[in-house]
Amino acid sequence: MDWQDAERDYDDEVIGRTTLGRLFEETVERNANRPAQMYKGGVYDRSLTPSVLPAASPGEFRPISYLEMRDIVRNLSAGFHDLGVDQGDRIGIFADTRMEWAQCDFALLAAGAVITTVYRSSSPSQVEYLLDDPDASAVVVENEALLERVLEVEDELELEFIVSMDELSGYDDRDDIYTLDEIYELGGEVFDLEAYQERVDAPELDDLASLIYTSGTTGKPKGVQLTHWNFRSNVNAVRKRFAPRPDKPAGVPSLDEESLAVSYLPLAHVFERTAGHFVLFASGACVAYAEDPDTLQEDFGAVQPTTATSVPRVYEKIYDAIRDQASESGAKKRIFEWATDVGVTYQQADSPGPVLRAKQKLADRLVFSTVREALGGEIELLISGGGSLSPELCQLYHAMGLPIYEGYGLTETAPVVSTNPPEAVEIGTIGPPLPGVEVRVDESVADQAAFADDPGEVGELLVKGPNVTPGYWNRPGATTGAFTEDGWFRTGDIIHVRPDGYLEFRDRAKQIMVLSTGKNVAPGPIEDAFAASEIIEQCMVVGDGEKFIGALLVPNSDHLREWAETEGIDLPDDPQAMCDDEHVREYIQQEVDRINENFEKHETIKRFELVPREFTEENEMLTPTMKKKRRVILDEFEDRVDRIYADA
Repeated sequence: MDWQDAERDYDDEVIGRTTLGRLFEETVERNANRPAQMYKGGVYDRSLTPSVLPAASPGEFRPISYLEMRDIVRNLSAGFHDLGVDQGDRIGIFADTRMEWAQCDFALLAAGAVITTVYRSSSPSQVEYLLDDPDASAVVVENEALLERVLEVEDELELEFIVSMDELSGYDDRDDIYTLDEIYELGGEVFDLEAYQERVDAPELDDLASLIYTSGTTGKPKGVQLTHWNFRSNVNAVRKRFAPRPDKPAGVPSLDEESLAVSYLPLAHVFERTAGHFVLFASGACVAYAEDPDTLQEDFGAVQPTTATSVPRVYEKIYDAIRDQASESGAKKRIFEWATDVGVTYQQADSPGPVLRAKQKLADRLVFSTVREALGGEIELLISGGGSLSPELCQLYHAMGLPIYEGYGLTETAPVVSTNPPEAVEIGTIGPPLPGVEVRVDESVADQAAFADDPGEVGELLVKGPNVTPGYWNRPGATTGAFTEDGWFRTGDIIHVRPDGYLEFRDRAKQIMVLSTGKNVAPGPIEDAFAASEIIEQCMVVGDGEKFIGALLVPNSDHLREWAETEGIDLPDDPQAMCDDEHVREYIQQEVDRINENFEKHETIKRFELVPREFTEENEMLTPTMKKKRRVILDEFEDRVDRIYADA
């Protein structure tokens, strides 16, 4: 493929072999007066405003330049160093994704620290583990509420100091608790440019930059060690794929200094840390922080971004909102459904004729242009990772002029292994590997008979490359078990490598279900098939060791009540009673039958149970990166699963 040769040979000023601190310094030199960050007013009681930055008006976004960001990073770095932060010290960041998270990250990296991340949703016991396991000597928290979670377990930790991004009150008796503006002021007093530059370059490329703990869907999280070169090499490879290369056809989107992103995924997770942080800042882009998840659509409208990274569950939610708004009346609903059908047909056509082109133009004018305007009107590319995206949903986004480029990676690969190239997207795949990343499959792990129809190779994906972790923190046994004898990292994922080199995700090896009949079933594609459904919110397939596949389904209760009203059906008020209503079950059965048509007989859902609660991070049924905690869901709805197989 010509584009792959061009990508492999591409080089520019963004690509390099430097520490992450030097990456930031270099991008400031190239983009000094360009906007670097946008922060929102009225959300946080920031300690940096108004002493360092003017406060933004409530609900509005205010930009700061790369030079302004560098001033903050340098002073914070000097302040942290003056408090004792030295090379190799582990420092926690315990906060939501926001402007200050990014600033503290670069400041601490420049001081030589190793960043250990803590999810904002972490309980006190989880906070204790995530700071004690790496032996963190300090932590930066978001606000007083998160500070209190740390103080609840501080007797079990050996923290030298704590810093809050927001203003504090009532801690005057503590000389080891600071606000971020106090660190900034301290740094301004002691800053020395020559000493700072020496600290930036002091780490070797193979030195640790961060410890990122796995989501912990099973067992205690493991600290993944990621070096400066793990991250830097991955930035280089992503840059090669998404840079405005001269070989790309006109109109193909890219990531560059003109890009404007909305960031809302957890920076504590490696996906946003690399794709929505290191890559964007290296490219000279501007990052706006959607600092209230409840106002995400409003934030898109206010910022008018050109790009964003997200996980499949968020794209599902956005599509649900788009569909609901476009279907406020029967006539609008029919127009929306017609338009999406036309759009998908147009996308799938090799050479659309004049009639189909005319229909597409009309669909765009009536529906798709309005959808794009609702998301700011400037979106050029969307990136999906952190889980498998429904091909049907991806096709719908492309049809609306909102192209999603799906990729694949893991915390242990810093994280990007593969992603669809904008000039050669293949919907339903996770793209070919990035340049410099090698892959192969271990076919012995997968039941080859179950994938006999897949041309190419199917098995557990093995990865080699400069982005692959050296191992787990203080877990030599786990590190040894994660690699083959000849040094390939075992991903634990069943992947189909097509003859053209594109990868297709099948499922986690541990989640492949083996029926009592001996048939192997991957639950992921079945669950993904419900992503675009207006009737079903979520699906979790069950049946491991059983005779047939079943499912726990979370219905769209608002849709069900609207449907019942039009049908003259009186539904009970109680959510569980509504799920058990025979009219509802018959209606849901029609949707299940529709989905089943796309699968082999042994993969079809034979029985299902409706559950009244959505799987969320708040009820601990999803991880912070929105992956299902299957064991928790099975325990929560054990009685429903028993009903599925009661007389099997």
